[in-house]
Amino acid sequence: MRLIDSHAHVTAPAFDADRSAVLQRARDVGVRHLIEIGYNHDVMARALALADAEPAFVSVALGFHPLDATTVQHDDLALLAARVRATSAAIAIGEIGLDYHHRPDSAPVQAQVFREQLALARELELPVVIHTREAHADTLAILQRDGVPFGGVMHSFSGDRAYAEECLALGMLISFSGPLTFPRSHTLHAAAAAVPLASILVETDAPYLAPQGLRGRRNEPAAVRLVAEQLARLRGIAPEVVAEATSANAARLFGDRLAAP
Repeated sequence: MRLIDSHAHVTAPAFDADRSAVLQRARDVGVRHLIEIGYNHDVMARALALADAEPAFVSVALGFHPLDATTVQHDDLALLAARVRATSAAIAIGEIGLDYHHRPDSAPVQAQVFREQLALARELELPVVIHTREAHADTLAILQRDGVPFGGVMHSFSGDRAYAEECLALGMLISFSGPLTFPRSHTLHAAAAAVPLASILVETDAPYLAPQGLRGRRNEPAAVRLVAEQLARLRGIAPEVVAEATSANAARLFGDRLAAP
């Protein structure tokens, strides 16, 4: 089984002691590529360094996380654009969006920075990686108003089937992560069973959102296999079919860099 982890944070301090071993464990279980997320200036630099060190295995998505929105200045967006243009490793703008769980007070600024980055993605002709937490309606409204001409993915999807269908109508893909494996995630299970397989990605969001059996421990990219296996169970198909389809979907959205063997 060959998989793509479509969203990870391997440059996080949680991996400083054993990053190389973490990447090797991912390879050992069939992960052939991962997308590292650079969500502020410091993390962007680390993500790009990892991609430089692992060019066949790591690509990056670069953007400002909604929780960093209040610190973003106009020059920051120009620097983001320059970073993206300077490397073939940058295959998306993200993760961007809205997060009302941690910072509901900054909603107007989050929306402004979100829309500016959507415009940048349009200018650069890149897909987007969307973060939304307790802000589903506002996130969808902005995406509907501004559009996503080069597609994108709803990262670590946490909505229901109806929300998934609204995202699909915009041309977005749906990415499932560790919570899909939780026994009580019934709404999420229903969505995962209903979304067309051609519109699904899998991810870990490592070191966060560890799947069932690893909860309370550090997550890592090797665990994307558990997400794929749960998705296969929910749909009544072989895990290899899920792996092949989600990898093809990722390559179609993000480009040839992910299609390499």
